[in-house]
Amino acid sequence: MAERVVTAEVTASPSVRGWERLPVAARIALVYVIARVITTGFFVVTAALSGPASRYGVAPSLGELALGWDAQWYWLAAVSGYPADLPLAAGGHVAENAWAFMPLYAYLSAGLGALLGSWGAGAVAISLASGYGACVVLHALLRERIGDSAAMWAVVFFACGPLAALFQVGYAEALFLFLLFLALRCVQLRRWGWLYLLVPAMGFTRPGILAFALFLALLGIHRFLRRRTEPLPRRDVVHIVALGALSTLVGFAWQGIATIVTGDPGAYLATELAWRRNWLGDSGGHFVPIDGWVQAAGFWFTQWGLGPVVGYVALVVLIVGAAAALLLLPQVKRLGIEVRLWSASYLVYLLLVFFPQSSIFRLLVPVSSLWGAFAVPTSRAWRIGVLALSLLGQWWWIYNMYGLANTFWQIP
Repeated sequence: MAERVVTAEVTASPSVRGWERLPVAARIALVYVIARVITTGFFVVTAALSGPASRYGVAPSLGELALGWDAQWYWLAAVSGYPADLPLAAGGHVAENAWAFMPLYAYLSAGLGALLGSWGAGAVAISLASGYGACVVLHALLRERIGDSAAMWAVVFFACGPLAALFQVGYAEALFLFLLFLALRCVQLRRWGWLYLLVPAMGFTRPGILAFALFLALLGIHRFLRRRTEPLPRRDVVHIVALGALSTLVGFAWQGIATIVTGDPGAYLATELAWRRNWLGDSGGHFVPIDGWVQAAGFWFTQWGLGPVVGYVALVVLIVGAAAALLLLPQVKRLGIEVRLWSASYLVYLLLVFFPQSSIFRLLVPVSSLWGAFAVPTSRAWRIGVLALSLLGQWWWIYNMYGLANTFWQIP
């Protein structure tokens, strides 16, 4: 073994040795900058290909693309606040409005934008900085489990992934990922105190903090069952219970605030369901857990000419497959219990509350720590192949969501 290590050190090229001598943060910065240049290139080509049928029109600017879609809602929340009177659609039900978008990213962007000259500049700057921070924390989250090289490859896949455009547009996902990875890292290190700040910050950045409450509950059960081999101090028990309660409280706080401001106890849920009606009409009028996926299985497979029964079977296969991957795949098991339990909790959360449509790709971004499983195989051909497919997926997503952007399945 020693001879192989010495040989590897002797035969390593100067460029490789120079790369390895760089601080981790600097290596990640180089990867991140290159990734953002590639993404910018994709946006430039997309803008050139954008035609009159696109919602952006002919040859939109990069700024117009960066501030499209949901960025407009965050901007509206920042400049106009949240409506006290819920807007109504022609059918009499609640229409789409700003209550579906959490305030932290919107107002932070406004604050920074006041210094940079516009809300959009602040929003993109926060996304860019948060994306880099998320890369750094992701590396730390995975390094002790899969090694430095694999963790760096996971960062490469993450920074260049199919949804990496979110790191340079006016969406809250990058900020949420940064806060989430910090929270998971704190759980790994048992530094509970920071979570009392991170949980409210996550909860008011984008929906999903209830998944963190489930994660803490599952972690507590896991630690309790393993208490003979992994000590469970009373201090940890207190923090897990308290943070679980805080996560639950924060998870329902925005609904409570919407109720107080509008006087309507169902304001937030009615707002969220307004988007679902774009697909299902009035049949999606009430929120029932899991019902979104059941309805979607029938809806989409009927659209594809396969019938609802095939959709329901596919839904069961999807659930069983995801559970099997998290429980059994050795590449996933190597990532550590925190990553696996968080991923499972978030997928359960999506199953309970979401109606799957084209935004499902974006909604899956919070399980990005699973990129580590793709980085574990050490074959160079495998890693280059994953990177190539990631970049291809990124181009497909940007071109469809920002270049074409003219049909029902081209909504990011």
